[in-house]
Amino acid sequence: MTGQIGINYGRIANNLPTPDKVVQLLKQQGITRVKLYDSDASVLKAFSGSKIAVTVALPNEKLAEAAGSQSFTDSWVQTNILPYHPSSNIIAIAVGNEANADSKVTSYVVPAMNNVYATLQKNSLANDIKISSPISYSVLQSSYPASSGSFKQELMDPFIKPMLEFLKKTKSYMMVNAYPFFAYSANSGDISLDYALFRPNSGNVDSGNGLKYNSLFEAQLDAVYAAMDALKFNDLKIVVTETGWPSKGDENEIGASSQNAAAYNGNLIKRVLTGGGTPLRPKIPLDVYLFALFNENQKPGPTSERNYGLFYPTEQKVYDVPLTASKAAAAAPAVGAVAPATGAVAPEAGAAAPATKAVAPVGGAVAPAAANNAGKTVVPKEGQSWCVANEAAEAKKLQAGLDWACGQGKADCRPIQPGATCYNPGNLNAHASYAFNSYYQMKTRAAGTCDFGGAAHVVTQAPKFGSCEFPTGY
Repeated sequence: MTGQIGINYGRIANNLPTPDKVVQLLKQQGITRVKLYDSDASVLKAFSGSKIAVTVALPNEKLAEAAGSQSFTDSWVQTNILPYHPSSNIIAIAVGNEANADSKVTSYVVPAMNNVYATLQKNSLANDIKISSPISYSVLQSSYPASSGSFKQELMDPFIKPMLEFLKKTKSYMMVNAYPFFAYSANSGDISLDYALFRPNSGNVDSGNGLKYNSLFEAQLDAVYAAMDALKFNDLKIVVTETGWPSKGDENEIGASSQNAAAYNGNLIKRVLTGGGTPLRPKIPLDVYLFALFNENQKPGPTSERNYGLFYPTEQKVYDVPLTASKAAAAAPAVGAVAPATGAVAPEAGAAAPATKAVAPVGGAVAPAAANNAGKTVVPKEGQSWCVANEAAEAKKLQAGLDWACGQGKADCRPIQPGATCYNPGNLNAHASYAFNSYYQMKTRAAGTCDFGGAAHVVTQAPKFGSCEFPTGY
C-alpha cells in the first residue's frame, strides 16, 4: 500500500494568489490533501466541492480558551467547522502547532483536544474528523541511534502520555514535523548529504536494533516510533505534518539550495508513492505533508523560512518535482543536487550516542563555524567571557543548538540533567546557555565557537541561572 502526499498552505505573506486560484493550482498539480494553519472562512469556502481533503488548525493562541471551556470549543466548531463540512472535506483538526516547544501553552493541548472531541461527538462528527497536535522533533530527549528514541522527561506527564492516550482512545494518529535539513545543516561534517536527500548511499546500521537506514528522514521517524514503543503505544501511526527543504538560506544555513530542495522533495515524494514504511514500521505507509506550497515573504527568522515553497506567489514552480504517482514514475532519477563538499559519510554502526540530549538538532542552529578550524583566534583573556543563549532566538533554534552542543559538540551537559546541580530553573534558555558555554570554554573561547546560527552570543559578565555557576575554562 502506498502513502499519500499533501502540502501545507501557509499564508504569512502579502502577495499570494486568492484562495480560489490556490484550489485550482492544487487540482492542476494533482494534490488531494492540504493542511492549513487556521480555519479562515474564505479559504474553507474556496475548497467547497473540490474533494481536496483539508486539515484545519486551532492555533496556539486559542489553546487556553479551548482547554478551559467546552462552550468555547462548541462555539469554535459551530463557526469554523459546521458551515463548511462536508462540502469542504475537513478530515482533521490540528489542535495547536509544536506546542511542545512553547511551555506557555503545552499544558493546554490535551484538555483542548478533549473539549474539541466532545464537541465533535455532540455534532456526530467524531468519526469523520480526527484530532491531533503536531509535535516538533525537539520533543525527543534522545534521537540517535533511532532505537534509542525517547521523549523528554519533563514533557511526559503533562503532555506526552495524556496525548498518546487520547490518540489511542479516539483512533487518531501522531502528527510529527520532521526536518532532516536542520540536522544536516548543523552536522554537515558528520551526515552525508546523500543520506539526507534520499540519494544512493552506504546507509547507517542502527547499533541498537540492527536495522539499516538509507535516509535520515526514516531514521527520524523511527526515533519517534521507538519513543512511543518505550511507553507501550506501539499501535499508533505517525503522519508527517511538515517536512521540507529550503531553496535558499543564509550563509550559515549549510545545504540550503534549490538543487538540494528539488532532490529532497522529489526523492521523498517517490519514496512515499512507491509504498512501504520505515525499517521499524515497514507495513505502515508514509503519509507526508510537504512544507510548503508557497514562499511566504512575511515569515520572520532566517532567509530559509521564506524559501520553503514549491511555488512562487506567481504560481510558477521554484523547481520542478513530480507530485503524483504517475508523474513520479515518469520522472528522471532524482534532480541533481550539489555533492557534499566534505565527503562526509553517515554515522557508522556503533557510533556513540550522547548520554545526555538528542543528537539530531531540529531547529535552525548550526555548529559553530570555527569549531574544526586548526588556526584559532582566541578571545583576548584580559577579561573573562562566557557564551549564553540569545533571548531573541526562537525556541526551535535554541533547542537545535542545545542538541548539537550536547551531542556532536561533546559539551559537558551532565550538570543540566534532571536532579543535577544546574538542572534548575529547568528552562530552555538556561539549559541552552549552559551547553553553549560549556562548548565555548572547551574550545578555549575561540572566535566563531559562540554563534550557533545566531542562537548564542558572548557576554563579559558571569551569567547566573538559579544557583548554577558557569565554568570559565577547561
